[in-house]
Amino acid sequence: MSFGKTTPILRIFDEIKAVEFYVDFLGFKIDWQHRFEPNLPLYLQVSRGECVLHLSEHHGDSTPGSALRIETDELEAFQQQLLAKEYPFAHPQIQAMPWGSQDMTVADPFGNRLVFTNAISV
Repeated sequence: MSFGKTTPILRIFDEIKAVEFYVDFLGFKIDWQHRFEPNLPLYLQVSRGECVLHLSEHHGDSTPGSALRIETDELEAFQQQLLAKEYPFAHPQIQAMPWGSQDMTVADPFGNRLVFTNAISV
């Protein structure tokens, strides 16, 4: 028996703010988007490398304030990319965690926390 990758669903409330944060700031790309009809809630997929996220305006699709961990092998370089963008709502810093990882937490405009982390070798 095997299990595949997980795809977290994060709640969003504003398409413009979501694109500004996930695409313009974090560097994800929009893979696809869907609405059942014009003016109905948006559901979209964004990705960067192998990291895939679903973002949803639909009531009941996740809870604002969720947190997820995203592994990266170039945390310091990613931090420098983000800082160079001078995004006015985030100034991400890297923290050494007591369990041995280096973590950088960035909150999206909807209260979700994305923790970018280097992998801990076991």
